[in-house]
Amino acid sequence: MSPAEPEKSALPGDPPGGRRAIAVWSIGVAVYFVAVIFRTSLGVAGLDAADRFHVGASALSTFSILQLLVYAGMQIPVGLLVDRLGTKKVLGIGVVLFTVGQLGFAFSPSYGMALASRALLGCGDAMTFISVLRLGTRWFPARRGPMVAQLAGLVGMAGNLVSTLVLARLLHGVGWTAAFAGSALAGVVVLVLLLLFLKDHPEGYAPEPPPHQGVAYVRRQIATSWREPGTRLGLWVHFTTQFPAMVFLLLWGLPFLVEAQGLSRGTAGGLLTLVVLSNMAVGLVYGQIIARHHAARLPLALGTVGATAALWAATLAYPADRAPMWLLVVLCAVLGACGPASMIGFDFARPANPPERQGTASGITNMGGFVASMTTLFAIGVLLDATGDDYGVAFSAVFVLQVLGVTQILRLRKRAARRERERLVASRVETVHVPA
Repeated sequence: MSPAEPEKSALPGDPPGGRRAIAVWSIGVAVYFVAVIFRTSLGVAGLDAADRFHVGASALSTFSILQLLVYAGMQIPVGLLVDRLGTKKVLGIGVVLFTVGQLGFAFSPSYGMALASRALLGCGDAMTFISVLRLGTRWFPARRGPMVAQLAGLVGMAGNLVSTLVLARLLHGVGWTAAFAGSALAGVVVLVLLLLFLKDHPEGYAPEPPPHQGVAYVRRQIATSWREPGTRLGLWVHFTTQFPAMVFLLLWGLPFLVEAQGLSRGTAGGLLTLVVLSNMAVGLVYGQIIARHHAARLPLALGTVGATAALWAATLAYPADRAPMWLLVVLCAVLGACGPASMIGFDFARPANPPERQGTASGITNMGGFVASMTTLFAIGVLLDATGDDYGVAFSAVFVLQVLGVTQILRLRKRAARRERERLVASRVETVHVPA
């Protein structure tokens, strides 16, 4: 069946899907696409930023750390806002914030102002992905959830591709200010589309109005979501899988390939592009597998972590001064699986929570990878300064976080599976007893 046609086998109460759903959802995804371009723009400008603001590795990593700190810290508040206000309002606020942040970064005369601009960008960026996930659950049937989420992640990675291919050339063609200010115009375009055409839900599928949200209600939403093992498992899956590629693309990949591996900027940019292309291809495969075989979620996630660790170990421990090109190519191809694997975290959190808690649960899950990325960005920057740019020692921080994450996944997996089965049985019983 084509995804453009309404679902005939949808569960009772499921949204119908169809072309209208695709059109509305596409607007939300376009907002996320632009947010990712802005988020990852520093990844291709890291060396330029170091020269522009006269800073070292630790100060350079602070750009991305602050951006991710704001992003991670906003996840639960954004989830609560989406549950309360709906997608359109939250996305609209996000677009305004990340566009102003990108524009401010273009004209920043000092390191301090540039930091403030990246923080503002991170705040707006934080409002996009959870909103897009919520939009998907409101417009498409539940069984389409894994594929819709993976497609959203795929489009986001296309934004990363734009940073790698287009923004990098603009940066070295027209200069810092023109490149970043020109890219900010994309934010204005998606804001207009959002205001004119985006709808929170199909007609007749409006959610129940939320109750009065005092402090007690907010605490209860967070606590109830957190008590679900599936939410916590989703957070740790996201934590363990996402950060190796995020750290590589967001800041340290280009310096590692140029300074430690002796590649030209053009060749290094090609390898960053390979990470993005691999991400897009693997995302389609993972989405299809999980939609057909729900039990494949954990093996895919753990398999990705294992492959990533093995390739990083082989690269960093290679006996020669520089790893061969074939090994770097394989490393970048495997890093491309990290993004799709992190989306599996939402496939654990989604069935563990009812519709009225989806935004909150997604916010908790989405914190995982960004906390891990922020921690690793900081650790690598500090270790590079402390060791005189020894990338082998610095990138070993990756393994510490992977061990922590895998330990937590293995601890939670049985409880989450048991709870998910209980909820599935309960929902089937309720469906059987609903009058025709």
